[in-house]
Amino acid sequence: MSDLESVAALMESTSSKIEQLQQAFAELERQSAVSMNLKWKQLEDHFRGLEQSLKKKFDELKEQEKEFQVTVTKSEKMLEQREAAVVAKELTSLERLQEKRDAALAMIFSKSKLSLPVPAINPMDKALDNLGVKWPKPASEESVCLQVDSASLKPCSELVSLCKKMNVKGLHKFISDNRKNLATIREEIPSALKKAPHPYGLVLDSLEDFYAGDNLVLDGKKDGDLLGVRRTCLMLMESLGQLQTDNITRFSSEGHMLTTDIKERAKKTAFEWKSKLDSLDIDASNGNCLEAHAFLQLLATFGISAEYNEDDLCKLLPYVSRRRQTPELCRLLGLSQKMPGVIGVLVETGKPIDAINLAYAFELTEQFEPVQLLKAYLRDVKKVSHAKNAKMSSGAQNEMNERELSALKVVIKCIEEHKLEEHYPVDPLQKRVLQLEKAKADKRRAVEAAKPQSKRPRANGSAFAPRATSFTDKSFYPTTPERHPSYPYERQFVYGAEAHHPPMMSSAPYTIQPAPAPYYGNGYPVQYQVPYIH
Repeated sequence: MSDLESVAALMESTSSKIEQLQQAFAELERQSAVSMNLKWKQLEDHFRGLEQSLKKKFDELKEQEKEFQVTVTKSEKMLEQREAAVVAKELTSLERLQEKRDAALAMIFSKSKLSLPVPAINPMDKALDNLGVKWPKPASEESVCLQVDSASLKPCSELVSLCKKMNVKGLHKFISDNRKNLATIREEIPSALKKAPHPYGLVLDSLEDFYAGDNLVLDGKKDGDLLGVRRTCLMLMESLGQLQTDNITRFSSEGHMLTTDIKERAKKTAFEWKSKLDSLDIDASNGNCLEAHAFLQLLATFGISAEYNEDDLCKLLPYVSRRRQTPELCRLLGLSQKMPGVIGVLVETGKPIDAINLAYAFELTEQFEPVQLLKAYLRDVKKVSHAKNAKMSSGAQNEMNERELSALKVVIKCIEEHKLEEHYPVDPLQKRVLQLEKAKADKRRAVEAAKPQSKRPRANGSAFAPRATSFTDKSFYPTTPERHPSYPYERQFVYGAEAHHPPMMSSAPYTIQPAPAPYYGNGYPVQYQVPYIH
């Protein structure tokens, strides 16, 4: 029952209510010992007046509601008509644009003597002229012929040529030598792999040197050239996987099938890689392990993930939790249903930022509330910092302050990326960051001021010249110092590598690293291996 119907029913029951009130009033007068000044006639007139006033206002509301409904109906009809007219105009415009496009292509193809089935449509459509659409003039026959000749004389891309020849070493060398154009190469690799006689075999052959020369160099870091080879292998597997997912039907129809022989070779390679992953430390990898990422990508690209238990694969995900490819890799491996458990492990091991990124990627933010995780993370960092400050040396205190500063910065970045400012304001966090940076700068100035000042060198270039007691040399003139003294550059620059050694302190997963060199060992840009940031 609507509101108007309920009000109307109440209005109809008003007369019966007044009659009941009259009977009660008469009974009151009859039993009252004192005469009442108020007569029933006065009460009845009052209630009847109220009843008439309410009925009048109710009728006015009903009329207004009818008028409003009529207006709404007219507006809806008008909007439907306008929407239909707009859709019709759009369809007409699209049809005319398509006709014009087909006509232009027909002219170009006819001039270049390419036999393609293109409908012959008049390019100068009067309807387009009425719309005011201005099209570029068609190219002349001479210019089209020149374009066709230049295209036919253009040499084949070297990347495509290497893939056609199945030249694995040449492919690695080409990518290494053209590291400055890695973004362009990454875009060209999928189409180049399609030109290879056996793309799966080519990529699988490129993985042979993945663990070749796996030796540590200075300070326990990996060789830069080896890291470059591994990044190339990973990029080739990702490109082949992208080629499968983007156009799997056409890719298979062109004869690029994943044969049983290739799968068996891939299984053997995966078995060898898995044995090497067992020695990795999850805390040392810091969620950015290239080797674990390559192993999981190998399973996804060659479709051999069924050979391994899903729980064992989930144990490797914390190794790669910071990599941006991790969500898509989990979907390819069929681990989407296991993600709540993986995110829970990341939360328990003190990696809430990675947990939040994965929660957003798999729409699990209701189960893992981001703001609560960030607040708990900062509370734990501050608790450890304040508990140990009184028992630590000055150097250790500085390290704890650095840890808190890094935690604040990553939390602020996470809030801004996922637009959580409304639920977690960043102003107090930024104030704390400024406070810690100011304290850090003050300590640095104090240390520099406490250092002893070196004595000013003498004119002859020596700070402490012995006093001459005898003159054995005939010349009284000292030798002039060199105008541009040579400074030895003997310090070897060690490129940044994957973290495979435990950190100085326990569990510092979100340390802000200094700005890396623009290229790694064999010159790969940093953009090729970017930590996972959502």
